[in-house]
Amino acid sequence: MKNESPPAEHRHASHPEIAVRLRRAEGHLRSIIAMIEAGRPCLEVAQQLLAVEKAVAQAKKTLIHDHINHCLDDVAGPLGREDRARVEEFKLITKYL
Repeated sequence: MKNESPPAEHRHASHPEIAVRLRRAEGHLRSIIAMIEAGRPCLEVAQQLLAVEKAVAQAKKTLIHDHINHCLDDVAGPLGREDRARVEEFKLITKYL
């Protein structure tokens, strides 16, 4: 068995905001479970599920964009004009995730 060290802490300025969004979505999801258990109409439940789904998707997008903006740039370092344009195009396409 290898003696592996734990991974280094990895945080960005957006992480606390993402955690808040996910906690809010978690609470919202708990209320949806209660709605189902209480026999609320499916339309109401579906509307609330969509709201949670969008909140989680937005948290994911924020995390991915932040990762690209910080980690990818750190790894890539200084790039020429053509390579920088490719990185910027990659950042733009991620909005469709």
